[in-house]
Amino acid sequence: MNSPRSNLASTLHNLDGRSYGNYKQIRGSYEFGPVTVFIDRVQVDPFASPSKVRIRINRAEAGFPTDITTERADRIAASDFLFRVGDSFLHRNDRRSIILGRPGQEVLERTNVVIDDDGFEARLLVNLPARGRRILGHQAADILTRDVPELAQAMFVHSNLRADGLHEHVQLHRDQLELQNHLGEEGLLAFIGNDSILPRRSGDSDLPMDSHAVAFTSPTSLEHTVTLSSGRSLTGMAIPHGVTVIVGGGYHGKSTILRALERGVYPHIAGDGREWVITEPSATSIRAEDGRAVTGDDISPFINNLPSGTDTGSFTTTNTSGSTSQAANLVEAVEVGARSLLIDEDTSATNFMIRDERMRALIPADREPITPFVDRIRPLFSERGVSTVLVAGGSSAFFEVADHVIALDAYVPQEVTEKAHELVGVNPADFASTSPAGSGDDKSDSAGGSSDTFATPRPRIPTAKALRPSSKTKSAKAKGLGQVQFGKAFIDLSAVSQLVDVQQTAGIAEALEYMAEIFDNRTSLTEALAEIDDMLDAQGVDGLTGNRDHPGHVARPRAQEIAAALNRFRGLQLVE
Repeated sequence: MNSPRSNLASTLHNLDGRSYGNYKQIRGSYEFGPVTVFIDRVQVDPFASPSKVRIRINRAEAGFPTDITTERADRIAASDFLFRVGDSFLHRNDRRSIILGRPGQEVLERTNVVIDDDGFEARLLVNLPARGRRILGHQAADILTRDVPELAQAMFVHSNLRADGLHEHVQLHRDQLELQNHLGEEGLLAFIGNDSILPRRSGDSDLPMDSHAVAFTSPTSLEHTVTLSSGRSLTGMAIPHGVTVIVGGGYHGKSTILRALERGVYPHIAGDGREWVITEPSATSIRAEDGRAVTGDDISPFINNLPSGTDTGSFTTTNTSGSTSQAANLVEAVEVGARSLLIDEDTSATNFMIRDERMRALIPADREPITPFVDRIRPLFSERGVSTVLVAGGSSAFFEVADHVIALDAYVPQEVTEKAHELVGVNPADFASTSPAGSGDDKSDSAGGSSDTFATPRPRIPTAKALRPSSKTKSAKAKGLGQVQFGKAFIDLSAVSQLVDVQQTAGIAEALEYMAEIFDNRTSLTEALAEIDDMLDAQGVDGLTGNRDHPGHVARPRAQEIAAALNRFRGLQLVE
């Protein structure tokens, strides 16, 4: 039964000056008019993790229109809008003791704010005040009986919100998802809208450049217009599936486009500049990553006949080189369903990517265990339907296997495919008819590789105890954006560039715990990931956390990033 507001205030005033552990008396739920405050967990001392508090208003009291809070995707967008309203309220009013979380430029599915059939709820972390280890009861009463209910009113009472802003936020999200679906229908890998602002303010800021930024303009040859069901018409550059190479001088915007495409798997907020940079959702960034662990990967399409005799059809190591790590990253991405790869020459291993004619003449093919990516990029598309967008600044090697070559000059793109093909003396008809697997067309490939170069590898099946090391006594947890602590091990995700929020890393930690319950010596890695995705679609991120009343602050990670963490876990073991 809920207690009235006066009970909580009275209890806190009476606790003033007492030892900190007495805060545990306030656990429970309290009514503040239309707002219910749930105090789910109380921190044990002033230096412990903050207390967990929820605020909730039912639908009748909130007064929200049902047309933007019924469909799942709309609820995600509306929750994101309310999350930003709450964050702004707390900062504007200097409510430092209350933590709702900090939104970024992307719209992510989170546990911070949720909308369900019954109402609206925010999950807060609250630092209960103290002097030393003594309760500051009067200040705590102000926080919990004034500040927290005011936050709920500001976030969840529709009449207190800018209604047009909420509708615009939800409609933008709808349009972005519709455009992403349109990509699949039209055989497109990505779309970059005209007038997009791709450069960021600085290397450590994800905000748009606010001055001297060159707005994006599509080359005429790649321009594509789409009219969405909302009536919005968009024109921009469409990147078809296949092989696209982006070239240009240093600092002319090549990597900026690639970074935008990486983030284009997520919807963005209005004003970000990348609202209309939309990438197909499985696109995965690939790079070299010296030193990472690999367990049971089939990297034989790229590396074979090692002098040591190591089996590269089921390759395992605790310390990869640049080339083996990039091969592993690539085959792992394809294993979990990536239809597009995003690769930057600057972060790649040169010997994995290319081998020039002089090196081929000096080192015979039968003495070189690495088949470079340039020889595999076409069969990867024709046999597995996996496209590539590649940024290249120092080599023309990929011109002869590219469907499209885009040159950037001071951030302005032009298609130069015909000229690039002329320079390398290639007839695009040699591979232009090559179609991805399943199309029914000829799969032959002049750039090397037969129709079985990328045969479907044997499923990797983790053991039942793969995620149950005997030394693990605590749940996995995020340690910043790029690291997960799993038992005594630390999983390094610093090279996984499409992680955009530490709450996604927290979601990965929860996913690893979830998968520990799935693995049974029979379930493959890809089957486990599919099971998690199905559960998330049905239950939301709360399902990942076991539907705890207050799950903390967690955002939904993609299957690609969950797999990246599992693959980098040095304790991973597979069924033989």
